[in-house]
Formats: sequence, C-alpha cells, structure tokens
Amino acid sequence: MFERAQPQTRLTTAVGIAELIYHNTVRSVRKQHANALMAILINILQTVIFVLAFFLLFSVLGMRGSAIRGDFLLYIMSGIFLYMVHTRTVTAILGSEGPASAMMKHAPMTTAVSISSAALSTLYVQLLSMSTVLYFYHVIWGPITIHEWHGALGMVLLAWFSGIGVGMILLAMKPWAPQFVSILAMVYTRANMIASGKMFVANKLHANMLVFFDWNPLFHCIDQARGFTFANYFPHNSSVAYPIYVSIALLMIGLMGEFYTRKHASLSWNARH
Repeated sequence: MFERAQPQTRLTTAVGIAELIYHNTVRSVRKQHANALMAILINILQTVIFVLAFFLLFSVLGMRGSAIRGDFLLYIMSGIFLYMVHTRTVTAILGSEGPASAMMKHAPMTTAVSISSAALSTLYVQLLSMSTVLYFYHVIWGPITIHEWHGALGMVLLAWFSGIGVGMILLAMKPWAPQFVSILAMVYTRANMIASGKMFVANKLHANMLVFFDWNPLFHCIDQARGFTFANYFPHNSSVAYPIYVSIALLMIGLMGEFYTRKHASLSWNARH
C-alpha cells in the first residue's frame, strides 16, 4: 500500500517478465501432478502407449506396406510426436487462465504471461518426452538415423506454433460460448487423428483425396517432417510455407480476439464454466 514504485528500465522489465513466465511455466508443468518428474513420466508413458497402439494397429490391419521404406517405428513416431505436440498445445492454450481468472488479481500476472507459460510448458514436456523415447529406442531396439534432424526438429516447432494459433482462436471464443468451444476443441483433436495424415503417406494420396487433408497445417508439418527424417522420401503434396502463413494468420486473429474479449471480461464468466 505504501510501497514506493521504483522506475525500471526496459532491460529490468524484460527480465522480470521472463522470470514470471519461467515460474508460471514450472507451475503449468506441475498441474498434472504435484511432482514435476511424475508429470513428465506420465507424459512419456502416454507417448509410448500411443506409439505401441499404432504399431499394433498397423500390424494387425496389414498397413505396413503403405509406410515409407525405412524404420517403421520411426515412421509411426514421426507422425505421433507432431500430433501430440500440436494437440497438447491447443489444449494447454485453451486451458490457460483467462482475464476473469483469480490469478489475474495479482498485479504482475497478465493473460500474455499465462498463454506463454502454457505454450512453453507444453513444448518443454513434449520435447523431453520425444528425446527420452528416441534415446531408449536407439539404445534398446537399435540405432536410428534421422536424415536431417534440424529440419525434423523445425517441423516439430512448426507443429507447436500452429497449435498456438489454433489454441488462441479457441481461447478468444471460450468466454462467449464455453460449452461450444469445449465440444469444438474435442472434435478438432479427434478429427486430427485422421486429418493430420500421420497414418498414411501424402505422396500416395490421389488428388481427389488430397483436398480433404491439405487444408490442415498439421498435415503439412507431418509430411515435411517425414521428408527430413527419411532420406528416400521427398514430399510433393505439402509445403513448409503453408503452415507458417496459416499459423501467423490464426495467431494474429486470436490475439485480436483475445484483446477484445479481455476488454469485455466479467467475473460472472467463471460461473458459466
């Protein structure tokens, strides 16, 4: 109350915001479990179960012939990793604290910090899970070779960035129609089980079928990631530029929507969730 405000430079302000984002990111990681290590281990276990489930699905249905020539498990993981990064980011952004949240009563806290922390915590957990799964697969099962690892990692980051764009759109809509947005987010994540293209190779799609998938930025990210991962696969039906442009457009629209929503925030919104 009687605290004297000290003038701050741009550098000290930036450091303060970065520190706030860091602590809130740690808090976001610990949301799943009181122990941060257990939260990460649970995510790793979910990733392994997802990979094994699709491995059995491909084997039982005889779909292994539709995969890219090379390491079959690596082919499956190249799709599942990007799908999980994208969908988990969308879910994390949608679940971040809004303008009417109790956390916003604390002076340094803003919705921008909350959104940034949700996105960074998801990226941290997913990258750590991917690295752990690939390491143990490399050590236990056999050596793996990624043709251009930096390009494959870039597609992971692009899938994460596109998830931020989609999540921002849903977050801006959430206070106005929370139940509808929850259903829409569930439909989007479930539809991406197929629409993401992680179960097939884009080069083998007929033009009539391609139109059902090439609208999806995640479809392009996964196909391009497989092009960087496998030396003998050259994606022709996808591009890197498309998900970049779409993600930037979604992010800008989402930021404008979130700004408008924040200006009309009401504490009564919490009763509607």
